[in-house]
Amino acid sequence: MSTLPFTPAGVFFDLDGTLLDSAPDLYGALLIQCAEEGVEPPPYAPVREVVSRGSRAVLSCAFPEADDAALLARVPRYLEIYEASMATHTVAFDGIPALLEGLDARGIVWGVVTNKPGFLTDALLPRLVPHWNTAAVISGDTLPVKKPDPAPVLLACARAGVDPARCVFVGDDRRDVQAGAAAGLYTVAVRWGYLDGGDPDSWGADIVVDSPAELAALLGLVGVAA
Repeated sequence: MSTLPFTPAGVFFDLDGTLLDSAPDLYGALLIQCAEEGVEPPPYAPVREVVSRGSRAVLSCAFPEADDAALLARVPRYLEIYEASMATHTVAFDGIPALLEGLDARGIVWGVVTNKPGFLTDALLPRLVPHWNTAAVISGDTLPVKKPDPAPVLLACARAGVDPARCVFVGDDRRDVQAGAAAGLYTVAVRWGYLDGGDPDSWGADIVVDSPAELAALLGLVGVAA
């Protein structure tokens, strides 16, 4: 069983595809927008795959001929639809609540670094799992840059009061690994997320894990039934 080369002071997570399975609600919003515009909706699988890339990537599944400007023009309506229903089918991945409770019990701070807009992040987290106790939440518009830039990860560490060299960054996208590594954190890629159609073994993460239970073991959370 793999273990960390240090005792972690903090663990930071991507949100969509790492902590939360939010693709069903993101897809549901796309279905509504397709109905409004009178176009045939795409199947679920390719939409789920690109969720981590954001609204324009999701919209491009339904409007493949649209250029970037046309996709961008559709984003406000898409986010309006999504905001109204974003906690309908979204759930934490199996084992994640127990893992986070294990971190709290061990006194290991944890936080979220996501490219999701702040108004959505700030509304979704407390509605979905109100007992979560985050030390820092950095959204896609907290800074002028977002992942794969390391600045959001470094800001999360600073707000949580922890040394990046003693922290772990966990994500389901290559950009998570790039941002975490550039910030000096130990990086963990997870196979249970959306993966953007990629192979996490090729991203250069320090380790790839298959399940929250494996991640809990890596973090030394003995007895966590994740």
